[in-house]
Amino acid sequence: MDDRKNVEKLGLKELIAMGVGGMVGGGIFSVLGLSVALSGHAAPIAFALGGFIALLTGFSYSRLGLFYHSAGGSFTYLEHAFRHKNISGIGGWLLLAGYIGTLALYAYTFGVYGTAMFGETTHGPAMHHLLESLVLLLFLGINLYGVKAAGETEDVIVIIKVLILSLFAVAGLFYVKSDYLLPVFNLGKTGVLMGAALIFVAYEGFELIPNAVNEMENPEQDLGKAIVISIGITMAVYILVSLVAVGNLLPSEISKYKEYALAIAAKPFLGKSGFMLIGLGALLSTASAINATLFGTARLSMVMAQESALPEVFSHKERTKEIPYISLISITFLALLFVNTTDLTIISSFASSTFLLIFAAINLSAVRLRKKIGIRLAIPLTGMISALISWGVLCSYLYKTNLTALEWIGGLYLCVIISELLFSERRLFFKPVNEIDS
Repeated sequence: MDDRKNVEKLGLKELIAMGVGGMVGGGIFSVLGLSVALSGHAAPIAFALGGFIALLTGFSYSRLGLFYHSAGGSFTYLEHAFRHKNISGIGGWLLLAGYIGTLALYAYTFGVYGTAMFGETTHGPAMHHLLESLVLLLFLGINLYGVKAAGETEDVIVIIKVLILSLFAVAGLFYVKSDYLLPVFNLGKTGVLMGAALIFVAYEGFELIPNAVNEMENPEQDLGKAIVISIGITMAVYILVSLVAVGNLLPSEISKYKEYALAIAAKPFLGKSGFMLIGLGALLSTASAINATLFGTARLSMVMAQESALPEVFSHKERTKEIPYISLISITFLALLFVNTTDLTIISSFASSTFLLIFAAINLSAVRLRKKIGIRLAIPLTGMISALISWGVLCSYLYKTNLTALEWIGGLYLCVIISELLFSERRLFFKPVNEIDS
């Protein structure tokens, strides 16, 4: 009997869990305070705007994924859309940088909530750095050792964290104070756009679904549905959670406890146990997200190296376990460096900026390939424009309020471009190459 027939395929439920698990991976626990600080009472609208951009981009990903059937995902789509390999090369480097940024965000969130749950105040900063470093090193060790992340365990963690947030949202709705929610645009309408742009990283994760197209039971029916449903569920959770947080905390409280405002928001109606429950959800979410992101990013860099999009050293694997150890160590080291030398605003700004640019590029790819993949021009074009406008708003906000963060982002992007252009096989950026035959 052919063993291939016995290989289990991914159904719609598993794909939705993958998407929700990728998005609700820790970002909401730390960026909520940032969103409320900028959007005020309109924070739920900011999360809705971010979800709208994600939905538009999700349509592009679904059509590209169905046409190309590649585990390479975003990198593969850029390869097919542009004549110059440098563009897909820079896109690949940028994608890796974005995932390193999300690793830093998850580790930062783990450290913040861990420190808060320990009640550490005297040595808070030291404890924070210790915890955020330890969690990265722990999962580096697990991935190097070769322990397989059990799919059932990941599914259980996804269910637990969604249930915790849902409990918080449903219970908290009964305690919302209407005077805390009005006027809706208490910080102005432009603050909503800035809030949506700054916290966009909270929607990163759905783009991983098309990477599993070859393992899907029925990709034609399930891929698009999984993306839309997972983004829809995530939007609903984020909107409700932010509504409850704004309706239970004063602006001064959100500003004071910005980095773990979500846990503080649970205290008025769930008490100390609510604080601990949200803290547990944050630790579980960030831990699983770090493990999954590190696992996937290391293999993405290995594939890119095998296709000459990264230096060959990143394709080196441990001989007996097929583990891309050079990639794992390099990615973890960069995440450690980033998270220990920056703050939440810089990390979140960089990650959000990077994925806004990547999603704009993917929408542009869908525009260029629209006849092949069968998508209407309006959808990817609107997605691309929306992402670029949000990116521009984010840069404008950082220029006026946090020039250091903008300098960090610019410096990191410059490193990405230089890294690609100095790579010998593609160092002549304007040298045309034959378009990849699809």
